[in-house]
Amino acid sequence: MSESAPNGAGGPQNGGAEAESPGLWVLAQYLKDHSFENPRAPLSFRDTGTAPGIEVNVDVNARGLGAGQFEVELAVSARARRGQDVVFVVETTYAGVFEIVNVPENQIEPILLIECPRLLFPFARQIVAETTSNGNFPPVMLDPIDFMTIYQRNLAARQGGAQQALNA
Repeated sequence: MSESAPNGAGGPQNGGAEAESPGLWVLAQYLKDHSFENPRAPLSFRDTGTAPGIEVNVDVNARGLGAGQFEVELAVSARARRGQDVVFVVETTYAGVFEIVNVPENQIEPILLIECPRLLFPFARQIVAETTSNGNFPPVMLDPIDFMTIYQRNLAARQGGAQQALNA
């Protein structure tokens, strides 16, 4: 699958020179939503005896925009707690507009929910790290995410739910 073209040639405006080869292009990427909460500041800076526990949640959504273009949103939230106290919460949605051409219909969903988030993840990771650092905390460095496993797990759950609905 082609992901880039040398010297800016090719791509979706190629005029059909490679009309039969599959392609994936990033047309835009952007910060769609972002927030940081530090509800106990400045008290949260004094309690440095124990490192907070950090819970990370990741979600991926995709929607069609027409003409083979799709918006993919990668939502990441990190919540730090010491005991019952929330130390900080960072939530970010980083998105991209992708164009997919000459790809069989049954392969589009995996591309949108696996490959596109892989391309967006480093940028979302950097935003989360910089935000927590700017909040006077050590940067939260998100571990790499296996989007393939998440996709397969969600697909199995959907198929299991559909089977249960048929049996009901």
